[in-house]
Amino acid sequence: MRNAGLVLGIACAAVAVLIASGCGSGGSGGFVASGSQGAGKELFLARCASCHALADAGSTSTIGPNLDDAFAQSRADGMTTSTFTQVVAGQIRFPITSTSTGAPGMPGIDSTLPSCEDVADGEFCVEDQDQAVADIATYVGAVAGTGVTAEKPTDGKSIFVANCGSCHTLADAGTSGKVGPNLDDAKPSQERVQSIVTNGRGAMPAFSGSLDAQQIQAVAEYVSSSAGK
Repeated sequence: MRNAGLVLGIACAAVAVLIASGCGSGGSGGFVASGSQGAGKELFLARCASCHALADAGSTSTIGPNLDDAFAQSRADGMTTSTFTQVVAGQIRFPITSTSTGAPGMPGIDSTLPSCEDVADGEFCVEDQDQAVADIATYVGAVAGTGVTAEKPTDGKSIFVANCGSCHTLADAGTSGKVGPNLDDAKPSQERVQSIVTNGRGAMPAFSGSLDAQQIQAVAEYVSSSAGK
């Protein structure tokens, strides 16, 4: 969900136009009538949190837009959760995969939420794409911009899932991201993980502005001790 906010930020200012133009109401999904907020949070943590900041999820990534910032003003202006849900669903279903600015695009739905019919055993998948979209959209629509903040995670595994999991494969964490290296194959040392998480490398941003030193140390210890196990 790396670049949903390129349109999400605009959508909150003109959401009625987006919905009317078919954003979130076409394709195989249609209008989102209901979803599970709990299931949506789990999916968000697994597939979206490593690219987007969302206070309720405890995610702080700066790869993609901050979803709290995208919706806070519109929420304060009186727009409803149900409206936000439709916007989020539309952007998952019909993402901008290539941007004119050169910023990373958002992967298509078959990459973000691959159907179990299309992936090998053991890889992340969903049984019902439409339901998964509804669940994520329901969750984000309910919490984005509310000012509710999750307790800051301190254990390495939780930090990894919330900030790294949708980009990296790590069997112990149950993640299968393919954007960055497979950490089970790479088996990086603690020092290497700590350095790259702190300073960034290549397309991976530095997390020193969103994770404190203790969190970075915790995730480095976790990855180095769990990779390839």
